[in-house]
Amino acid sequence: MRTNDNEFLRFVFEQLSALPDLSAADFFGGTGIKAGTAMFAMIMDGTLYFATDEASRQEYVAFGSRRFSYRTKSRLVETKFFEVPAEVLDDRERLAEFAKCAIAVVQATSHARTRGRRKQEG
Repeated sequence: MRTNDNEFLRFVFEQLSALPDLSAADFFGGTGIKAGTAMFAMIMDGTLYFATDEASRQEYVAFGSRRFSYRTKSRLVETKFFEVPAEVLDDRERLAEFAKCAIAVVQATSHARTRGRRKQEG
């Protein structure tokens, strides 16, 4: 991680200090942020992104946030991660609310996948 990335990561962790069990690790050229085992956020090129679903995504879109996407050799891949708006990033309580929602999105997705696997195995 570059120095600026480390400083930004420290800032994000300070802003999210009310949330338990946060950790960070290198992730595809950026940094993944987890709450427990749920990777709900990532920092790529100095931008914080949170996981979204259909319901939560609308709030990000209303702020004008960009979806994290990347290009492979053959196509554009659009992820479930959206840029956290600057006005949310600067408001510790609001950022924690957005983060809790992102954590719930990841946990719900994880539970759905686990249920799907159990059905296939059964």
